[in-house]
Amino acid sequence: MIELLWPWLLLALPLPWLVHRHAPAIRAGRAVRLPIQSELQIAAAADGTQRLIPGWRTLACVAAWVLLVVATTRPVWLGEPIRLPASGRDLMLAVDVSGSMEESDMEVNGRRVNRLRAVQSVASEFIERRVGDRVGLILFGDRAYVYSPLSLDRDTVASLLSDALVGLAGQKTAIGDAIGLAAKRLQDSPSRERVLILLTDGVNTAGELTPDKAAELAATLGIRIHTIGFGGGPQTLGGFFQIQQAQIDERQLQAIAGQTGGRYFRARNTEELEAIYRLLDDIEPVEVDALSVRPRRELFIWPLAAAALLAGLVSLRWPGRLRAGMAA
Repeated sequence: MIELLWPWLLLALPLPWLVHRHAPAIRAGRAVRLPIQSELQIAAAADGTQRLIPGWRTLACVAAWVLLVVATTRPVWLGEPIRLPASGRDLMLAVDVSGSMEESDMEVNGRRVNRLRAVQSVASEFIERRVGDRVGLILFGDRAYVYSPLSLDRDTVASLLSDALVGLAGQKTAIGDAIGLAAKRLQDSPSRERVLILLTDGVNTAGELTPDKAAELAATLGIRIHTIGFGGGPQTLGGFFQIQQAQIDERQLQAIAGQTGGRYFRARNTEELEAIYRLLDDIEPVEVDALSVRPRRELFIWPLAAAALLAGLVSLRWPGRLRAGMAA
């Protein structure tokens, strides 16, 4: 679609006519008369182009003026609107990959899998739904590592999560270091919404920073932490119920979430974990597309070039032979 950015300049179209109509006439005064003036007037009257197309120069001048005015209005071609996401959240996922995540007490699509595989299946879908958010990934065991920095490329973050392996960061669990590393990555973020979702199936057994101190640091920086305790449900073996004691410090995870304005969740199976991530979608909603932009291409060069071409034709002196041929 073509649109004029400065359409009010079209008011200049009748300007030459107004000047011609209302400007005072130039009074004849003393002038130098050439001895050959009469011959020049006869030659002008005998111009073949004037006989061929009377007034064509006037028409060309009018067309050139119209094209010049149109060029000054800045005509542009507007493409289809492209919706842009409003400023979203900076969201870090911290996933426990310690040795205990190898426990095969989960099911995905009817298949027995270990805890990490269950997390990968559910969290990858959660990442895909975070349109407009910058998502990052931290894996932690003995230490915490940034496995994927904050990025709008959700497919890559989900793919990296799917490639994670149990024990990749060690066999122990450094919850405090994971929170501290996330706080370091999020502290300089320009986003007003900075969120950490931490998932673990154990207690803090490694690292240099205690979970309490790390949560205090995150709270100071305005980072909200949601914690998920995963695994530790009952199993049936040989017809008898064997109750597994949950190796999760729920009180500490609750304290971390409460201190930073987040929430604590407990997931004993894949279904509960999926429900938690969907609940997190509601608690931390994706920003609605509020902005749109239309690609724009400037078109003023075309009427401007046409006006210059007409002006050149008007000022051009036709060769005598060409004039004679046109007159014939």
